[in-house]
Amino acid sequence: MAYPLIKVTGDTSLAVIFGDEISNEMNEKVRSFDEILDNEKIPGVYETVPTYCQITIHYAPEIIRYNGLKERLEQLLMRSHHAASSGATVIEIPVIYGGEYGPDLDYVAEHNGLTKEEVIKLHSNPEYLIYMLGFTPGFPYLGGMDERIATPRLTSPREKIPAGSVGIAGKQTGVYPMDTPGGWQLIGRTPLTLYDPRNSNPILLDAGMHVRFVPVNQKEYDEILNQVEDGVYVPKVYQSGSKEEA
Repeated sequence: MAYPLIKVTGDTSLAVIFGDEISNEMNEKVRSFDEILDNEKIPGVYETVPTYCQITIHYAPEIIRYNGLKERLEQLLMRSHHAASSGATVIEIPVIYGGEYGPDLDYVAEHNGLTKEEVIKLHSNPEYLIYMLGFTPGFPYLGGMDERIATPRLTSPREKIPAGSVGIAGKQTGVYPMDTPGGWQLIGRTPLTLYDPRNSNPILLDAGMHVRFVPVNQKEYDEILNQVEDGVYVPKVYQSGSKEEA
């Protein structure tokens, strides 16, 4: 099968498929093309949804027909071969690990023959790529977790996981943006709010951004939480490869 491929997904949507694998390189193609679409502002296109290896495009057929949109996309795909996406933005997410905030940290360590300290170090070391958001508003699907801390999901999901909980499921890690049921192994919690419907920009993270988890102690967690609740906390953000704040 030749890629990229344009495929109908509904009466008012189509998908541009770049491949069938999950990798940083594949997701780079997706994010680069999504950036081109955002800049192009094709009349009638009102939403794009990037995932691991494709973009779903929603459009208004009374403004642009399928054949016209397909032609525009084919032209943009040719241009995308010569385009490069901008440098990745990294956001630091403070996390308090273990205890009441991470009740499964002991199990993750035991399952992998590690100490809790080793699990925390391995989890907080990588710079994770956000492949996409899904499941609940603002839930980041992250790539790049060290397989030495991979752990199966819970056999029986919890009925309620607190917002901000950081978990592991198989070879993936992620953060729950709101209270929700779930079956991930919980190893910590962040005081940051990933989803707040009261804000004009309700979702903190975005596909294509990078995340770095930063371990904090109880005092630091409480201080950050107070600042978040007061609306004065500003997350540390910088360009990939640099520790300087943007």
